[in-house]
Amino acid sequence: MDSQLLSLLIGLPIAAAIAVLLLGEKRAALGKQIALAASLGVLLLALRAWVVFDGSSADMQLVEKAAWVPAFDIFYHVGIDGIALPLILLTAVISALVLIAGWEVIEHKVAQYYAAFLLLEGLMIGVFCALDAMLFYVFFEAMLIPMFIIIGVWGGPRRVYASIKFFLYTFLGSIFMLIGLIYLYQKSGGSFSIADWVQLGLSSEEQFWLFWAFFLAFAVKIPMFPVHTWLPDAHVEAPTGGSIVLAAIMLKIGGYGFVRFSLPITPDAAASYAYILIALSLIAVIYIGLVALVQNDMKKLVAYSSISHMGFVTLGLFIAYQLAMDGRADTAALALQGGLMQMLSHGFVSAAMFGAIGVLYDRVHSREISAYGGVLNKMPYFGAFAIFFGMANCGLPGTSGFVGEFMVILAAIQANPWIGFAAATALILGAAYTLWLIKRVFLGPVTNANVKHLDDLNPREWVLMSTLAIYVLFFGLYPKPLTDVMQPSVERLVQQITTSKVASDTSATLSLGSAQ
Repeated sequence: MDSQLLSLLIGLPIAAAIAVLLLGEKRAALGKQIALAASLGVLLLALRAWVVFDGSSADMQLVEKAAWVPAFDIFYHVGIDGIALPLILLTAVISALVLIAGWEVIEHKVAQYYAAFLLLEGLMIGVFCALDAMLFYVFFEAMLIPMFIIIGVWGGPRRVYASIKFFLYTFLGSIFMLIGLIYLYQKSGGSFSIADWVQLGLSSEEQFWLFWAFFLAFAVKIPMFPVHTWLPDAHVEAPTGGSIVLAAIMLKIGGYGFVRFSLPITPDAAASYAYILIALSLIAVIYIGLVALVQNDMKKLVAYSSISHMGFVTLGLFIAYQLAMDGRADTAALALQGGLMQMLSHGFVSAAMFGAIGVLYDRVHSREISAYGGVLNKMPYFGAFAIFFGMANCGLPGTSGFVGEFMVILAAIQANPWIGFAAATALILGAAYTLWLIKRVFLGPVTNANVKHLDDLNPREWVLMSTLAIYVLFFGLYPKPLTDVMQPSVERLVQQITTSKVASDTSATLSLGSAQ
């Protein structure tokens, strides 16, 4: 089975989605059971992949390759390394929890809802496994369809506007990536293998255009400032499950795209324009954090918070170049690993924050902060979970929210103290808007009639809250399993980004200095 483990991870949820659709609304209860069983099966397969994975190697593992479109040398080529594996596990955990979260809440077109999330799960795992660029592109684009449907069918009053805006932003950015993929296919003599492209010599001008083509696709997906405006609308209008998947997994695909394409394929251009990406990251960390402070809608506040926290991801990825200028490979690896840890941590913490908002919305049917007050008095167990997740969102030591941000700030200070200082202000801003939210919603006396008759967590919500709390606490106290499995792949990435690929001298080290 291990020889086809990745195909099972991709195919099982997609096959289950088809089965659920065929059962239809009349047998929706059976369809939900099949959907949950399939999602839990994917989680077990992901854990199996973790067990058989050799964490001491940077090579792609569990590789499968078969001809797909032979005329264009397009292959079904999948495999994983220490960067992809944790993201697949994150996808499996979050997807299972999302199906549980919607168990009693979704009453309209239930079969289609569960099928959409299963399909989305298979496609997202496909993105993290793809070693063929065209296969990556197909999965990358196909993800838009189920999320477009999830927002457009089960979303809020402005769901059509939000779903179209989400689709147009992400689709238009991807067009530029497709142009870049076609150019690299021709340049490589007819190969869509990402590994071949990493070894391909490219002139400075070629790298310039390719870097910005990839940037437009992945920056929108993260999203980076200033192409972030679609995210708050999408989050506000999406159902709770859609917001959780969007924040916890789909945003990470933008960061993953930078790691797979921009950094190793166009290292010279990435080095030349790293300062622009660093500046945009700091704007996201600081300015968007200030925007979050003035929000009255809980979902919109957490949406802006996500943009701010994802700024640490791109800051970590591109501050590595400045560190490499001084030949500090170890610190460059720290920056990259910090960015990756932030991706994983934000996946769990953002899922928990949106899940907590969903618990309140299911009872009061309002996301406005003013509709609440003193919730802790009526829902003490839920309040304890929510405050804990809020502390993790602040970056409290002992939670996973602290680990990635601390690593990135530490690396940034060594690169440039002023950049490190600017990044550290996010901890203050994060505490400000999160504690302000907690105070108005959970603390103090009950001041709103909506809160007086609230019931505490039901068993379904206990599963959601407690599972996420375990992950946030465990990886906050003991991140070693994640850092160890990523380390070899991160070290190889450092070698790739510090080796020039200019066609006239492919063996040269980047002008920023040798960090090998």
